[in-house]
Amino acid sequence: MSANDFLAPDLQHAADSAGLVPPTRREFLKRVAGGIIVFVAFGDLAAAQEAANEAARPRMARPELPTDFNAFLHIGEDGHVTCFTGKIEMGQGPITSLPQMLADELDAPLDSVDIVMGDTDLCPYDMGTWGSLTTRQFGPAFRAAAAEAKAVLLELASETLQVPVARLTARDGVIFDRQDPTRRITYGQLAKGRKIERHLKVKPSVKDFAAFALMGKPLLRRDARDKVTGKAQFSADIRLPGMLYAKILRPPAHGAKLTSVDTTPAKATAGVQVVQDGDLVAVLHELPDVAEQALERIKAEFTIQPREPNDRTIFEHLLAAAPAANVVSKGGDLDEGKRLAQRSFETTYLNSYVAHSAMEPHAALASIEGDKATVWASTQNPFGARDEIARALGFPTEKVRVITPFVGGGFGGKTVNTQAVEAARLAKATGRPVQVMWSRAEEFYYDAFRPAAVVKIKSGIDAAGQMTFWDYTVFCAGDRGAPHFYTIPHHRTAAAGGFQGPPGLHPFAVGAWRAPGNNTNTFARESQIDLMAAAAGIDPVQFRLNHLRDPRMIRVLQAAADHFGWTPAKSPSRRGYGVACGMDAGTWVAAIAEVAVDASKGAVQVKRVLCAQDMGVVINPEGAKIQMEGCITMGLGYALTEEIQFEGGKILDTNFDTYTIPRFSWVPKIDTVILEANEFPPQGGGEPAIILMGAVIANAIHDATGARLLQLPMTPARVKAALLTGGLTSANSPLPAAPV
Repeated sequence: MSANDFLAPDLQHAADSAGLVPPTRREFLKRVAGGIIVFVAFGDLAAAQEAANEAARPRMARPELPTDFNAFLHIGEDGHVTCFTGKIEMGQGPITSLPQMLADELDAPLDSVDIVMGDTDLCPYDMGTWGSLTTRQFGPAFRAAAAEAKAVLLELASETLQVPVARLTARDGVIFDRQDPTRRITYGQLAKGRKIERHLKVKPSVKDFAAFALMGKPLLRRDARDKVTGKAQFSADIRLPGMLYAKILRPPAHGAKLTSVDTTPAKATAGVQVVQDGDLVAVLHELPDVAEQALERIKAEFTIQPREPNDRTIFEHLLAAAPAANVVSKGGDLDEGKRLAQRSFETTYLNSYVAHSAMEPHAALASIEGDKATVWASTQNPFGARDEIARALGFPTEKVRVITPFVGGGFGGKTVNTQAVEAARLAKATGRPVQVMWSRAEEFYYDAFRPAAVVKIKSGIDAAGQMTFWDYTVFCAGDRGAPHFYTIPHHRTAAAGGFQGPPGLHPFAVGAWRAPGNNTNTFARESQIDLMAAAAGIDPVQFRLNHLRDPRMIRVLQAAADHFGWTPAKSPSRRGYGVACGMDAGTWVAAIAEVAVDASKGAVQVKRVLCAQDMGVVINPEGAKIQMEGCITMGLGYALTEEIQFEGGKILDTNFDTYTIPRFSWVPKIDTVILEANEFPPQGGGEPAIILMGAVIANAIHDATGARLLQLPMTPARVKAALLTGGLTSANSPLPAAPV
């Protein structure tokens, strides 16, 4: 039985609805006997596609395929429209919003539009799903493809009905003559018996927002019922006949080397297979618990290389080892700004390593039939996974197919595909399908954490409370969100190291974590702004407005204040109100929070959060609201509890008993305000709201207590310490000065 017979149900439905069940992309195109195909190329992603194809071309041998398209759609003879994209669905909602765009632009019924995502044989190359790019980058391209397809359909209808195109209109998948509506023809009828390929390189005219019929309307997510009922298939849910479950020997610490291993005790278990292939030692069985028990019987010895940093000394290490800083933005003269300042402030902000902690662990199921490998993988990067697997197996790239079912959260943490490679190697070694699903301990061990980082800020205000200078350096988080948007005459912003860091800087892997770098930078910037507002005796909302010239930022901040019911007061007002502003993924965002602080326990209860966003045209307001609420809820974790404890290369957190993520009981009252901004194209909504949570809660704690928290997360112990000291400042900071 072919692995294609076990295509994940959501992908199978989309492929079946278009009459397509091909094992390869080349055969897919050959099997499209009738219909209209529009290939889409756009922007820098087209250049990335061409570069990727050029690098792989000797192994790909697909000369009949365009080398510069990123997506395509097919209109079948049954009238169904199927769009194919290498993007994946991991909870952010494009499974709903992309078809919503297509149906609207094509004037087709929404239920006639299907989507196939993340299948490397059926979908064109994509560099990965991250950066809140799916809607703002792929959305316009899909709309352009739909507009092109509709233009083709109108031309065909004109020929068939003998009516000028100018007299024709389309609605619900039917084209008819405006002067005689009885003269009509469906999209399926027009596609029947034809095979038309269009290569879209010049974007045609698309609808103005005033003409939208579906875009801008709140829609329930297509995958909602399947996910709530458990019908949705994730990588760990897929089963193949004869498959084995694999449990893999893991080192006790990063940098540890395997010096000896005795697998004999594991082999004594009936039905167990043991694979030892270089660095990969695995126990496999038809039952996962039996494989787990057999793994525990392996006798292994490791040598552990000593590593100095731990979670208490990491910040000194980062400052000492960080690369030289690069200036990101500057203006005016800092010396002049310092001369004009009546009061100056020097502050150091810290944040710890943070895990991705997606609810779905990394999982993959691999099957090898002859010279073809098929892998179902939980990944944000199916084409990257395909290439990693091909290298590991020694297969040509076109002989590896990666299918991405639903992904249960990624946040930047599922871009490396170690589990998929492990499953493929083991399937090759055993000759049977193999599933690898990481435990929570493996998730923590192999995670590429949000990096620990340091931000140093020097700033000043004059007698009137106007900022005169701003000198900002971020170490090891990257510059996303670092440049300020306030009016400060003399300023300089610099970044030393990115969120991935130079090799050897961190004791383990680090990488992108939802809006990489911006959580760190917004926490520091907005805390420092609040600190100066309090020192000037000016309401923190008004202080920001006094220093803003950007009309969109002014608008979101004013909207947040109005909807929250903000009344001006100097901080600390003892109300427990905090405010923060930011920008990410092309979206302007402001939030106001209300907190209560239990001084005896250091516990912080976030009672209410209001968030306002300007994200341009909103495709699905319901989906955007859900993303804002998710960002706020997830942000409670990095703000209040989430940090990795470690000693050198040994990760001390292995589950949620010590690594605390937000609980249902924590969730505050959440209000969302999405500002109408239809004059601007749609922007990212999967990350902006989360960047504010550290700052808005820190500022609310200060307003409630007068204590300033300068390190994330703001744990009860740190809150109690700040209440005793009034907050850590550079004057009593244990950190050494860093060269800028």
